[in-house]
Amino acid sequence: MNNVIPDTSRCPLCGQSNRCTQADPALAGQSCWCFSTPVDREALESIPPELVDRACLCPRCAAGLAAPSPDAENA
Repeated sequence: MNNVIPDTSRCPLCGQSNRCTQADPALAGQSCWCFSTPVDREALESIPPELVDRACLCPRCAAGLAAPSPDAENA
């Protein structure tokens, strides 16, 4: 059995900040961006099984958009 302890502040697909208010104790009780945003089915199906219901997608991955390449971030 794999006892993965996810970083709940990171997207399980791209590793970027997921901006989840539910994972941030300082923002507890606030609505999260995902409460009113449709999530791409393929993105959900791409989450590694051990991270399903344990780590939130970031807005970019939830929309089904590819994560930016490291080169694009430095441009």
